[in-house]
Amino acid sequence: MVTVAEELDKAVQSAFTRPVPKSAGAQMRYLVKRHGGRTKPVAELLGISQRTVERYVGKQIKTPRPQLADRLEHEVRTRWQPHIRARAKQAAASTSGIMIDVQARFGYTAAPGSTDQARVRHLTLALPPRHAARLLEAQEAGMDEDDLRQVTAEALGEVYFRDNGRRAHGLEVELTDLVDLQFEL
Repeated sequence: MVTVAEELDKAVQSAFTRPVPKSAGAQMRYLVKRHGGRTKPVAELLGISQRTVERYVGKQIKTPRPQLADRLEHEVRTRWQPHIRARAKQAAASTSGIMIDVQARFGYTAAPGSTDQARVRHLTLALPPRHAARLLEAQEAGMDEDDLRQVTAEALGEVYFRDNGRRAHGLEVELTDLVDLQFEL
């Protein structure tokens, strides 16, 4: 299932200037370096023993179990190039905005007698910086997926359905049945 949080992460990761380490040993060494050369916090982070971390760093173990490989990949990606990540978010929130390509079922709450019914739509549009800032801030604040969908729906409602206040006053948009979603900074 597509989630707003994962797709926002992918969009931010597209700004990386160097590739993320691919081998388990390189990923482990990166995490150890990020934790000041200490292996114990990395072991706690990954849920493995400190000695196992030391074996990866010392190139004694090369291939992790699938679960560990996934956790390792995730932890490295979330910490990779923090300055580049922050710069990309700042640019989206202040000047460039964010592109959204979404295919989902949109529901509406509108005035009685409205003919708008929920249906699947495919929208590609640019969200202005204020909406991008709100969406990125909501993600950083740790909002759950439902809240992130609501923030996205409010942004799409304002920009597309209400045309920045020029029409459909009072129309509330609900984003359900998310089929596909992509962001681009």
